[in-house]
Amino acid sequence: MKEDFGPQHDEIKERRDSISVKGGQKKQLKCDTHSVSGCVSQRACVYCGARVVLNPVTDAIHLVHGPIGCASYTWDIRGSLTSGSDLYRNSFSTDLQEEDIIFGGEKKLASSIDELVAKHKPRLVLVYSTCIVGVIGDDLDAVCKAAAARHGIEVIPVQSSGFIGNKAAGYRAACDVLLRLSLPQTANPLPKQEYTINYLGDFNLAGEAWMIKNYLAEIGIKINVVFTGDSSYETLQKASAASLNIIQCAGSMTILAEQMEKRFQIPYMNVSFLGMEDTAESLRKIAAFFENEEFNKSTERLIAREEAKVGHVIESAKQLFAGKKAAIYVGGGFKAISLIKQFREIGIDVVMVGTQTGRKDEYDTIGELVNEGTVVLDDANPSELEKFMTEKGAHLLVGGVKERPLAYKLGIAFIDHNHDRKHPLSGYTGAVNFAREVESTLCSPVWKYAKEDPYHG
Repeated sequence: MKEDFGPQHDEIKERRDSISVKGGQKKQLKCDTHSVSGCVSQRACVYCGARVVLNPVTDAIHLVHGPIGCASYTWDIRGSLTSGSDLYRNSFSTDLQEEDIIFGGEKKLASSIDELVAKHKPRLVLVYSTCIVGVIGDDLDAVCKAAAARHGIEVIPVQSSGFIGNKAAGYRAACDVLLRLSLPQTANPLPKQEYTINYLGDFNLAGEAWMIKNYLAEIGIKINVVFTGDSSYETLQKASAASLNIIQCAGSMTILAEQMEKRFQIPYMNVSFLGMEDTAESLRKIAAFFENEEFNKSTERLIAREEAKVGHVIESAKQLFAGKKAAIYVGGGFKAISLIKQFREIGIDVVMVGTQTGRKDEYDTIGELVNEGTVVLDDANPSELEKFMTEKGAHLLVGGVKERPLAYKLGIAFIDHNHDRKHPLSGYTGAVNFAREVESTLCSPVWKYAKEDPYHG
């Protein structure tokens, strides 16, 4: 069976293999490729991918080597909370001008590093390259190496220039930096700590890393380092002592986990603390890894207690949301999978699922979870999102900041599941917050004032 995506997609035939309808397309969905020229991709750039991963390192100077717009766009890009330094909340830029671009910006970069080190006395400086730096050819490695020698601190270039890929390439650049920071400062490897894990891919939005830390502490398991929520130069250097790595954001951190397994012999597993089902499953997986019966018992007690607290909220939501349909468009495939399950928990059918950087195995899982007729798409553009949400009658879109205006223009409710939120969506508290946020936006009286209201009534 061949899908009909409508006349508006006839001009962009290269996109056809990146869009499928469950039950209608037998061949594998095309993914993990460059964006198609002529499409307004919702993906972020290489620099942005690196910045969102590294920005929560709290005591680092984050210096953007490029025009002021790059630093302005990503200022405070993660709503991460800190228990220590708040230096990361600043956004520093070399503010390259026309003269710098013509004659080179290396001297300006060196001067900026000197000024920031003198003022803030950091132990770590991260210098991000941007599109224009890749074009003019400034040697970040040489400038950072010289600055590190002058000041006796770590000054690390983040190779995140544009035109070398997409947001996923930025993740790889960030993981290269994090692996370098994780290397022990001594000749001997750090001794392994029993019942200790690193938590990869959590950025402590609204204190979520602290919540999961408390869950695991109750079981008897200690979090060693979080990558990168509430992390610091000193804590990152202890990462090789962990017995296990768990990954929340697979898209950004799988590369790092693979390298740490190779370098430090730390096994890893994917987890998700989004929704009651995945939270319970993840806690059980972590406890089972350590083969400690007391951990298993503590886990079951924790799950039973927390589910008893929040179960009535979830059941009430199911009745309230009967017949409602949701669309998902997020960064990674693993988050999309969790959101499909979470919507299922509260009785909402998912009719469209898309990601910016999903992988083949993740799309296979998505295909197994969704119902017949659900549209699945990789690296979508606004035209496609509008088309399929409209055709499928979605009442709600969950996505990031770039998708918000589109949803509201279409008269569709919206939930931000990305950087900008100030309330936790992880764990059992997050499951309740998610259900209540869905209710507040989906059932808002504002929809009755919409001029065209095809879905709300």
